[in-house]
Amino acid sequence: MFLKQYYLGCLAHASYMIADEKTKTAAVVDPQRDIEQYLADAKAAGYTIRYVFLTHFHADFLAGHIELRNQAGARICLGERAGAEFDHTALKDGDVIEFGDVRIQTMETPGHTPEGISLLVFDLAASASVPNAVLTGDTLFIGDVGRPDLLASIGVTADELAEMLYHSLDKLRRLPDATLVYPAHGAGSLCGKSLSKETVSTIGEQKKFNYALQPMPFEQFRDLVASEQPEAPGYFVYDAIKNRQERPGLESIMQTSLKALSLEEVIRLRDSGAQLVDVREAADFEGAYLAGSINIGLKGKYATWAGSILSHDAPIVVIGDGDNEEEAVMRLGRIGFDNAVGYLKDGMEALNDHPELIRKVSRITAAALSEQGSSNEKPFVLDVRSEKEYGIVHLADSYNIPLTHVRERIAEVPADRSVVVHCEGGYRSAIACSLLTQAGRTNVSDMVGGIKAWIATKLPTVPESTMTCGTKICEVVSA
Repeated sequence: MFLKQYYLGCLAHASYMIADEKTKTAAVVDPQRDIEQYLADAKAAGYTIRYVFLTHFHADFLAGHIELRNQAGARICLGERAGAEFDHTALKDGDVIEFGDVRIQTMETPGHTPEGISLLVFDLAASASVPNAVLTGDTLFIGDVGRPDLLASIGVTADELAEMLYHSLDKLRRLPDATLVYPAHGAGSLCGKSLSKETVSTIGEQKKFNYALQPMPFEQFRDLVASEQPEAPGYFVYDAIKNRQERPGLESIMQTSLKALSLEEVIRLRDSGAQLVDVREAADFEGAYLAGSINIGLKGKYATWAGSILSHDAPIVVIGDGDNEEEAVMRLGRIGFDNAVGYLKDGMEALNDHPELIRKVSRITAAALSEQGSSNEKPFVLDVRSEKEYGIVHLADSYNIPLTHVRERIAEVPADRSVVVHCEGGYRSAIACSLLTQAGRTNVSDMVGGIKAWIATKLPTVPESTMTCGTKICEVVSA
């Protein structure tokens, strides 16, 4: 048996290929939407991908089951409760798909979603009774479990899902301790609250160290799992619904979305309601950008923040550096944002003869902001980190509006004072600055390096911090 994990860092997403060396048959589990790596590996090894499994309808990305069906002829396999609108094999508890020395047995494990399944993987050359591994989807993570509140708005309550999850974990807990645990997500995913950086474990290790697998009554479990969950991006429900629908494949979307647009076309699209997303790094964007653009840098949690800030309904135009436009459009496609209509031809060079269209955001160091704080006209300091991060440590007299709420709460940011925005390291503050300037604010500055730089400069915080950039504050949420 061949089993390989594919890990996509920007979405903290793990997918898998399971293959039988005798029959050269393969299955892919929870694939990302751009499927070239699975096709390439199968071709190199001489495998035929005959099956594609979804452990559930993912909310944080659009899976590649349609693409593997279209390009490899793979049969889509889902849990019995999935109810997808495309043709598929519905698997109930205990159902088996077997090829050569590989057996994949379905274990119904609802809770994160109603249709959730886990997949017991047997290497029959080693044992027909003891599973080698279990692919747990978003039911069981390393150090955590799938949150039961994400889809509570569509036909089932969070309490009902939590009770399903409680019983599902009991089923997983009964597997042999040596069974390898392969989840669908790792640290950084918003599908849980405290996922480990490790991407594989064993049932025995999780029984020892995973807080949610400790023996406890249901009421205690429900309260524990529900507490301190991060805010879920608005696109999650959209993606969960899209994953159960028939839809175009990514390859056809890319053909229509990768169109070079003139500056005149981009301006016309912007003025008619299109979204301009500049994917360059913050320093480059703030040095010069096309008026009306939003900055969401590719070198960060691009897909997650694009899904949180952009609309999946209005057209999207990408502004890049000439080399990254295709990646930007493809990564939008990973989360089901198929509404990109093209990119600005020649990037910012297209504006060389149009200085009237260029805007800038000033940048300020932590030391310079500290000096301004003692003046009579001290700036309004806007902290766009999460409430949890703000509660751990923040700048005195700063004001917290998490990035996802900046647009709706912009009236809370004074228009008659200079505004300095910061986050942890500078990624989110650049997005927030672009949202403020898009709304017409002209008095906005970005604090370089965020609160990391403030702490490294040994400036005072509330509460007083003795932390350094390598300690807890810098690990709460990346960028």
